[in-house]
Amino acid sequence: MVEKKRKTIPRDISWLSFNARVLQEANDPAVPLGQRIRFLGIFSNNMDEFYRVRVATLKRMIELGKKAKMHLENSPGIILEEILTTVLDQQNEFNRIWNNILQELRKEKIFIVNEKQLNREQQKFVANYFDEEVRSEVIPLMVEAIPQFPYLRDKSIYLGVVMEKKDSAYNRKFALIEVPTRNLPRFILLPSPRPDEHYIILLEDIIRYSLPNVFSYFGYDKFSAHVFKVTKDAEIDIDNEVQTSIIQSLEKGLKNRRKGRPVRFVYDKEIDPGLLEYLIRKLNLSSKDNLIPGGRIHNFKHFMDFPFQVIKQKVDKRKPIVHPLLKNILRVTEVVMEKDILLHIPYHSYNSVIDLLREAAFDPEVTEIKVTAYRLARNSKIINALINAVRNGKKVTVVLELRARFEEEANLEWKERLELEGVRVLLGVPNLKVHAKLCLIKKRTKNNTIHYGFVSTGNLNERTAAVYSDHCLLTSDRFIMADVNRVFNFFEKAKEDFQLLKACKTLLVCPVNMRREINKFINKEIRNAQLGKPAVITLKVNSISDEDLIEKLYEAAKAGVEIRMIVRGICCMLTEGKKFKHPIKAISIVDEYLEHSRILLFHNNGNEKVFLSSADWMVRNLDHRVEVAVPIVEDGLKQELKDFLEIQLNDNVKARIWDNELSNEYVKTKGKKIRSQMEVYNYLYRKANPQPANEAVVVHMTNDNVTNINQTNP
Repeated sequence: MVEKKRKTIPRDISWLSFNARVLQEANDPAVPLGQRIRFLGIFSNNMDEFYRVRVATLKRMIELGKKAKMHLENSPGIILEEILTTVLDQQNEFNRIWNNILQELRKEKIFIVNEKQLNREQQKFVANYFDEEVRSEVIPLMVEAIPQFPYLRDKSIYLGVVMEKKDSAYNRKFALIEVPTRNLPRFILLPSPRPDEHYIILLEDIIRYSLPNVFSYFGYDKFSAHVFKVTKDAEIDIDNEVQTSIIQSLEKGLKNRRKGRPVRFVYDKEIDPGLLEYLIRKLNLSSKDNLIPGGRIHNFKHFMDFPFQVIKQKVDKRKPIVHPLLKNILRVTEVVMEKDILLHIPYHSYNSVIDLLREAAFDPEVTEIKVTAYRLARNSKIINALINAVRNGKKVTVVLELRARFEEEANLEWKERLELEGVRVLLGVPNLKVHAKLCLIKKRTKNNTIHYGFVSTGNLNERTAAVYSDHCLLTSDRFIMADVNRVFNFFEKAKEDFQLLKACKTLLVCPVNMRREINKFINKEIRNAQLGKPAVITLKVNSISDEDLIEKLYEAAKAGVEIRMIVRGICCMLTEGKKFKHPIKAISIVDEYLEHSRILLFHNNGNEKVFLSSADWMVRNLDHRVEVAVPIVEDGLKQELKDFLEIQLNDNVKARIWDNELSNEYVKTKGKKIRSQMEVYNYLYRKANPQPANEAVVVHMTNDNVTNINQTNP
């Protein structure tokens, strides 16, 4: 229960409530079995990153004491205690759900077996698989013989092995084996005695089966092995000294991250007590370091890569919709020159964005392309288009944010590759992350230079575009593009000279004016409510934790402004208050797609103001990043976004209520069931494929596209 005296909900407790909703999806029998297994993987991966970042931050705050700069976390010690209690409860629920799923898998004749449950044919297969695939990847560490205890990888799982001799209980040794999931699959399909049955063994159990083989040199004849993992502090301290480049700082930080302090130790509760005590001592852990006992299996994040092909459930597949303005046309560019296009990703095909860049790459009239990049796909088609543009003589600039959390190494590699190809790479601005999603293309025609491109709520990443719900405005609007050009000019100055950002007349830009303008719009709604006029604020964001904006929304609610919110992840705002003149409608939607877009809608006495934004309502976004919000002014596009919001606000299948107790109760209403992601797809499908009035379009959701719902990687 949340303390009644709190004016806000601690962000970390609110985040755990989000991960509980992910767990609800894994528990929902209406969700296809394969998708439920993926949600367990998503939950596990989210929890790992939560400990790496948030728990590690709280521990630092405790060490710093009054010197720490705290935001909504004035009692980190109390919050840590609340976190541990919540995590243990969620872990118990996780284990219960997993056991239920195991039973359902058995009904589907899918069996996950361990090393003690193999028939002769399977034993032979496992022995051969170990010799051919695993042996070369396994290097046991005889830890008692090593002067210094080895650094353990943060994202790996380990087998803690106890070796004994049957004739002597005192002659025992400890060893560690890293399970090589980086190079080998976690799940291995075994030979099956019947064609309609499937048997799966985990990689660590293949190693367990082969322990006598691994340690044959030492003469031990009794082995036990249990899985454990260590989660470490993942924060990178950037050295701001002038003589130290951002690249050197990041490389140093990445090395230090591997040596980070443990913030969580998760282990099989059946582990040998002597080995457990040894590991706790050698890792310098204590009861405060979140020692979490669990079951036999850990690192469930790998369950996102479960061999789903063995699950027989038939699923209807749904294809992305080609935007109606882009049907049967030769070039996206020609349409964008005439009319703004609003893409609703992933409902609309992301190929239109890639095509816009591909066309620019070989258009002889295009002279320059500029983009921002935060998280890129591994084999990025967007980067390929930009490289081809360079080869075709275009000037290409990529503003690459090296400090995108957990993407630092990948972005360093992208920097090297892009520069080798002749792309100009800018590394952002000191002390600010570049989180804006922008593209500027310059085209020279008839002695005129035309600017076009896009402003998006999502990253330039075609992989996540298949599963993240975002919006992308393709436009040649001269006012919008003039401001986009100013933002890129700011990046090229490579210093905190905000005059170029302050010169923006159409875009709202962090950190110079977005906070101020949001406050102005809220104040207008407050004044209208006080005058008895309609006053409504509708927000869709990933997170809201900014204390000043929360206080402003409280003020609006007390003045009589109707507030409606769709918040996917963190919501530190209390949504129930006796002084609120209208109940705040606040929901969170967790479904097949990750709700990632940000939309702001202010009633403004009937002259509605609608914005798409890259920024959440958090201090880090509004004050410490370069973010952009773009106004949507064309009536048709504005109506589309309003319809989108109304569909989501009426969800009564996947929407949970944000209440002060974080109960995660589902929205319940009588009448038609509305699953908003399905309804949005059908809405956009009908717009692209008009049907006769008597023909209904029903498109089913799929379960084959779910990926990592990563709260810490917006």
